Formats: sequence, C-alpha cells, structure tokens
Amino acid sequence: MENREFAQLLWETADLMEIAGEDGFRIRSYRNGASAIEGLPERIEDILKNPARTVTEVSGIGKGLAFVLKEISERGSFERRDEMLERYPPTALELLRIQGLGPKSIGLIWNHFRVSTIDGLERLCREHKLQTLPRMGGKLEEKVLRSIAQYRQRAGRFLLSFAEQTAHELTAHFQEIAGVEKVTAAGSLRRGKETVGDVDLLVTGDGTDAVLDAFVKHPKVTEILVRGENKASAKIGLEGLQVDVRALPRESYGAALQYFTGSKEHNVTLRSRALKLGLTLNEYGLFRVSDNSRVAGETEEEIYAALGLDWIPPELRENQGEIDAAAEHRIPVLIEASQIRGDLHMHTTETDGRASLEEMAESARALGYEYIAITDHSKALAMANGLDETRAVAFAAQVREINRREIGIHIFSGLECDIKRDGVMDLAHDALAELDFVVASVHSHMNLESAEMTDRLLAALECPHVRALGHPTGRVLLHREGFSFDFDAVAKAAKRRGVFLEINASPERLDISAPLIRQAKALGLRFVISTDAHHPKHLLNMHYGVSMARRGWLSSDDVINTSSLQQMQQILANKQAS
Repeated sequence: MENREFAQLLWETADLMEIAGEDGFRIRSYRNGASAIEGLPERIEDILKNPARTVTEVSGIGKGLAFVLKEISERGSFERRDEMLERYPPTALELLRIQGLGPKSIGLIWNHFRVSTIDGLERLCREHKLQTLPRMGGKLEEKVLRSIAQYRQRAGRFLLSFAEQTAHELTAHFQEIAGVEKVTAAGSLRRGKETVGDVDLLVTGDGTDAVLDAFVKHPKVTEILVRGENKASAKIGLEGLQVDVRALPRESYGAALQYFTGSKEHNVTLRSRALKLGLTLNEYGLFRVSDNSRVAGETEEEIYAALGLDWIPPELRENQGEIDAAAEHRIPVLIEASQIRGDLHMHTTETDGRASLEEMAESARALGYEYIAITDHSKALAMANGLDETRAVAFAAQVREINRREIGIHIFSGLECDIKRDGVMDLAHDALAELDFVVASVHSHMNLESAEMTDRLLAALECPHVRALGHPTGRVLLHREGFSFDFDAVAKAAKRRGVFLEINASPERLDISAPLIRQAKALGLRFVISTDAHHPKHLLNMHYGVSMARRGWLSSDDVINTSSLQQMQQILANKQAS
C-alpha cells in the first residue's frame, strides 16, 4: 500500500468519528497521523516490514497508531474503521464535501432521516425537511442545493498533483521497457489544469505493444476498459482514475501530442484556421486538403509554424486569445520554475507545521533558494496554536539573530495573519510592524454575502503592514468553492496599497484561478507564488503554483519571488516605507 492509502483510511475514520460525535483527542490523533504519513518521504509499508525499524519513530505516530497501521497493512482496514462503517454507510463521507454541512449536521441528518447520500440530501432540501432540524433553515437548504450542483460538476475530477503522481509512476514503469522512445503526458495534465478528469499518456518507439501489455497487467489497474491495437484504457487504484495509453508512429507524434493536449476549444479554433489555409488537422498530422499530402506532424512546433503561428505553451491552450497572440508574435515569455528564488509562505511546529524553523530553512536552502519567509498562523487559529503579539515580536527578534549567524539562506520574519469578520487584522499593528512579510488571509466566516466579504477584504488591505493577500478566494479544490466578493474592487485596492496577490501552490488550493490572475495582471498587480508548506516535502509543490502563473500568462517580472535577495529586501523596505 502507498502512504496516501494509509492516510486516506485514517482521514475517513476520523471523519466518521466526528460525525458520531466521538472523542476529539482520538480524532485528532488519527488526523495528525494521516498528516505525518502523507508528508513522509519513505513508505510506511517498508518501515512496517523492517524488523529493525518501528513506525513510532515517525513524529505524530504513537503506539496506538502503530498497531492500527500494522492492521491496515495486513488486511486493508482496522477495527475502529470497521466499527464506524457498521454505524454509518461510507456514503456519509461524501456529504462532507457539501458546503454548509459539518460532521455534526451530517450526524443529525442521519439520526433523524437515515439519509447518507447526495441524492437523499437533495430530496430533503427540496421537500424542505432540512429546516425541521435544530439550527437549520431555508437559507441553509438553498446553500446546500447550490453546493450539491457544484459538487456534481466536480465529480470524477482529481487533483493535478494526484494525476501527475500517477503519470510519473506509469511513465517510469514504461521507460524500463525495451524499444520505448518517448512517454509523454497530454490532456489537461499537460495544460496544468487545477483538476483533471483522466490521464493521457502517449508512447512512441518499437516497444509500444509491450507497453500496452504492461499497462493492462499493472498491479494498480483495477478495471480494464479497452485493450486495442494502439490504445489501452484502464482505471487505476482505489480512486478509479482513468488512464488512456496510446501508441503512436514517430511521424504523428507532434500531431497527436497537440491533439490530445487540447483543450477542445483551442483545437476547434486551430482546425478552423487550418481549413482557411487549405489544410486539415487531426491527430495523425497536418495535411493539404487538395491532395492529402502531409505538411507537418512529427513535432508540435512544425504544426504551429505551418499554420503561421508561434508555438503556444500548453498552459495557454484554452482558446482565450492565445491563437491571435501567436499569430501576432505576442505570446509572453512565461515564468519558469527555475526562476523562483524564494518561498514566502510556510509554517513550522510553532503552529500547525510538521517541522522546525531550522528544518524548513535547511530544506529550502537545499533547493537552492536564497530566502524564505516563515509565516506561522496568528492567534485566531487557536487549534493551530497561533501566535499572539508577544510571540510574534519574539519571533521577529529570533529571526534577526539567526540571520546574523549567516546560515546560508536569509529568513524573513513573517506571519499569516487572520482577517477577522470586520476586516480588522488579528494582531495589533505595532506587533505586525516588527515583521518583514505579513500575509493576510481569510480562514473563517466564509459564508458572508458578497458585499460584506468585499468590505472585509478592503478593510484588511488598509492595514499598512500587509504585504500579500493569501489564497485570495479561499477555495479548496474538490471540496469548497471560493467565497464571493468583488474581485475587481479588491484587486484595484491591492494595487493602490502595493499589496501582492498570492498564487497558493498547495495542490489542494491553487488559488487564484487563471482568469483572475489575468484580470489582476491587466490591472498592474504583481504576485507572489508560495507553497503554504506545512512540511519540508510541501516545498516541492512550488511548480504547481508556477503552472498556475503560466496559465495566467505571467512572466518572471510579474512575480516578486523571482527577485534576488537584495532586490527582495528592497521590495520589502519600500513597502514598509509606504
């Protein structure tokens, strides 16, 4: 079993226990254990099988969880989970994805109506039965119905990070087969979309038939959908992600890569352009209509060139003006992950992180970064042991002392400061003034009406010590839509105040979306791409944020943490002086 499968079983059990209203300590222990396992660079399974090792050496895993993990390894479940599934059907977990309902509400619904499915919940709302329960009313029913509709639109989608990991595992497996030349991911994965519906892998070389055989026999395949001469499709893992593997002739590789990368809308416009030039474009190549002679097909570059276009990066292929820009040589030089020189949003064991300041700094230094900002939570997040004014000021002094020791990476003292419901910052201004980089974020009261949320954000931006607006829409992919507010008004205020917008690289967030990035860029805003890391392993997520920036047409000049340390110090000094 992979670490994520162990963690998933712990998360699910903790959620079921919370629905049942059980002991909070054990619930937290399961969740802490799940987080520890997800962040572990080595496989739990390998530790369990090593007689010289014990899983209790992993921070966050005690003797009780060690027994649980051993049981999971042996039979794929454990006693507490089995007990909870006798009390609640697994479908109850799906209800947690519906905004407006927490575990206690789901437990109440189950106890009163024995409803545990999305369809059943929808029926209760339409029959106005939900409002017969304590603390539930008509507005909640309307919100739940909207959330159900949004959830159904997301169904069958997977996080970009999960799809990428699956693609990497299969690619590495295929590349070991003799005769394989190229294995390339296409589709929405290659375009860097926040979520993907399936994974497309394109294979060339003399070993393609062996690849298709190896794919359908892969141990993680749970259902074979197709095994044809040039294509195999199957569902992978417990999650059921569909993967399509296509064998291609070398001369059609570029055409197939372009075709299967998409998007559909981009391809339709591209084919229309080809027809106007007397050409026809498909997955096999670009051909003249008059005599069906091949014009291009081996590479994408030659296809775009034959159509009178500059090559278009995959992230831009959404039919949002990129084809006209390519015809007029206006495609920007997009930011590259290699240009990032620091990470300005991360957490440590001072609050809810899994590593110390020193461990986070050393991991960032090993990645080649020149600087980082440690931005632990403020006191409003009591569950995360957030910093109050005294601890924040002491932290700033600690960082100044560390920097005097010249440890090979510069640390900016920071804070992710909560924006209260009324827009007031969670810590007093004199404490915030001691810090180098304050990220203002919303973590509560996300259900406000758009006008109230807009006023809240505008008020927060007036704080003279705020440097960046963290995960600006508050969305959590596949779980929670972003909150509603007037983005244009907030972006203009951020520009006026010199506040940067964060592109949060956590694959669960990837907030903000590409259209909003372009909207903000058009207003002249600059951005910071940050990982929001809670573990050294999370620092590696930076490339997801860069992918979002590329989808938003950003160049390195648009992103402040492509700056050198000296430049960054000047940027922050100028902000403090404003």
